[in-house]
Amino acid sequence: MIGEYVAPGVTTDQLDHICNEFIVGVQKSIPANVGYRGFPKTVCTLGQPTWCAMAFPNERVLKAGDLLNIDVAIIKDGYHGDTSRMYYVGKPPIQAQRLTETCHAAMWRAIDVVRPGAHLGDIGHAIQADTEAAGYSVVREYCGHGIGPCTTRGSAGAALR
Repeated sequence: MIGEYVAPGVTTDQLDHICNEFIVGVQKSIPANVGYRGFPKTVCTLGQPTWCAMAFPNERVLKAGDLLNIDVAIIKDGYHGDTSRMYYVGKPPIQAQRLTETCHAAMWRAIDVVRPGAHLGDIGHAIQADTEAAGYSVVREYCGHGIGPCTTRGSAGAALR
């Protein structure tokens, strides 16, 4: 629901407020990020220049061409759910769009290999094969969402070669 609000001139703090209103008021759910390890906001936003660090939504104004990842975690009826999506703010630069589309496709390829008996390395291999075939490389020092010392999201896990 937040995609329609991601636009030049909006702040990530405003997007956080909109998400909170929807999660609490419409979904009748609990924003799981609030209070987790001191996190003060409903969502986590990542964009230039903080790709590999959790960022608090703030008063930075989004501008045309920015990329923005919004990570949302909720608790609904005792279940935890977590999702993340990359958004373009206006029209993105062609290289940024290509990188984002490559990472999105690699995510789906990785999901296809998830099954009983599969190893984490199988998932990583699927991602690496797709990103390298497109001319990108994988950031090896960081592992996927919630695995390892730093959480990377969306296209943060790949970098231009």
